[in-house]
Amino acid sequence: MADKLVKSIIGLFGGITSLKFGKEILVFIISLMPILELRGGLIAASLLKMNPISSYIIAIIGNILPIPFILWFMNSILNWMHNCKFKRIRKVAKWLDKKVKKHKKSIEKYGFWGLVLFVGVPLPGTGAWTGCLIASVLEMDKKKSLIAALIGVLMASVIMMILSFGIIGGIIG
Repeated sequence: MADKLVKSIIGLFGGITSLKFGKEILVFIISLMPILELRGGLIAASLLKMNPISSYIIAIIGNILPIPFILWFMNSILNWMHNCKFKRIRKVAKWLDKKVKKHKKSIEKYGFWGLVLFVGVPLPGTGAWTGCLIASVLEMDKKKSLIAALIGVLMASVIMMILSFGIIGGIIG
């Protein structure tokens, strides 16, 4: 699923790749995005035939950048969303609540290491955004959650480098 979404984004914003550092900007933006995150960024880098090392660094920075903001501000944002007068925003808040409830027990049960694994194992619905959202709602220690998320991102980056530039790169390259 992620590769199809990444291909769509590359198709939609492919013109940016003609700019100097355009490919890098696209990988960075994809890595910032919830759902796709670093996973999508590295798949995009592989599809764009980028240098693995530079794309690895760009994707990690893009994925790490939102983490502190999610941990420190997400509860305030969710409270605002729940009380917003716009129905669509309240609907998104309810969707986020469902996402938290779905994964809450596994992170609560294993704490720090549960968060590391949740962020680090690149499966659909997991990652830094969702992991930090859950940690924030559970009011886990922010500094420990930040460290857990960083370890998880590094873990996911190694797995995705092997998949994106090894397996996927071998199939499409």
